[in-house]
Amino acid sequence: MTTKRVGVIGAGQLGRMMALAGIPLDIDFVFYDEAQQSPCSNLGTGIRPSANNALAQFIASVDVVTYESENTSLELVRKINLQKPVYPGELSLSKSQHRLTEKTEFNDLGIATAQFLRVTSKDELSYACQQLGLPIVVKTTTEGYDGKGQAVIKTVADIDAAWHALAGNELIAESFVNFSRELSVIAARDVHGNIQVYPIAENAHHEGILRVSRVPVKDLCPAKEQQAKDFISLLLNHLDHVGVLTLELFDCEDGLVANEMAPRVHNSGHWSIEGSYCSQFENHVRAICGMPLGNPQAKQAASAMINIIGKNGDRDCVLANANAHLHMYGKSERPNRKLGHINVFGDSEGEVDASLETLAAFIDECG
Repeated sequence: MTTKRVGVIGAGQLGRMMALAGIPLDIDFVFYDEAQQSPCSNLGTGIRPSANNALAQFIASVDVVTYESENTSLELVRKINLQKPVYPGELSLSKSQHRLTEKTEFNDLGIATAQFLRVTSKDELSYACQQLGLPIVVKTTTEGYDGKGQAVIKTVADIDAAWHALAGNELIAESFVNFSRELSVIAARDVHGNIQVYPIAENAHHEGILRVSRVPVKDLCPAKEQQAKDFISLLLNHLDHVGVLTLELFDCEDGLVANEMAPRVHNSGHWSIEGSYCSQFENHVRAICGMPLGNPQAKQAASAMINIIGKNGDRDCVLANANAHLHMYGKSERPNRKLGHINVFGDSEGEVDASLETLAAFIDECG
């Protein structure tokens, strides 16, 4: 194994957890981000993009580059990739940061999605309501996360408010999907095309923000489990993706329907830090550094992750639970801000249920 210097575009909690996973592998980290104080402070070198000669300094100081967000500048990635490899590659980034392009790609590969239409005017929004049938979900095609940049139109009377809220952006209108729950599948692919798939997670959201992820998914039939694995493997190979890729899914009566993908480590995979033999963060680092991938399978019968949102809460309550692990990101309190997470494990789903009940104040806290 050759020691690597990994550059990360961004310095948030995902970069922090990549570094915490990679440092034991003798990897150094350099963070390209404007923040002077961040979750990655003291975990590596920080380079501010506004500083003199910052990009050249960043490129010279690393062997390989990755990023925290699908909203990363494509132009920046292209510039860096002329001199140093960037993983995941430009194709993965470009397809995932534009919702119309993304859903078209899914359909071209035979992956089911909601029906959708492009919207650039109020008249087109009214037409989409007629064609797709109400209710529909309207989203900006770029940016937007954790419920931001979207609106639900339940009746014709909602059209004006939705257009007023989102006007000025290219939009995508999606038909409503009748689903029983939301799932996600995470997998890592290395530079040689080897793939490791994590157990599928079931996710519960509040106001568009993930609150709880659980593994394994209760009563998921083998056909749907295989469908999720097939979808993620198909995308990984089609995109020639290196690193971790996440696919969000709706569990419908007739099968799984794709919602969105993220070319990065994902909130719904945080459980894997203690819950799997090799976390999503370590496998991402291994993949982009050319190391063999680790075992993604769960170590315990059941695991769960709770996001700490808005307020820190009673940390002692977490520390007093023998089956819980506390992960804080070094952030100040702010409504709807992800401040940390709690991983819970057990020898049975019932044991995890009991821990979640003792930690219910974190789940209910909405910032």
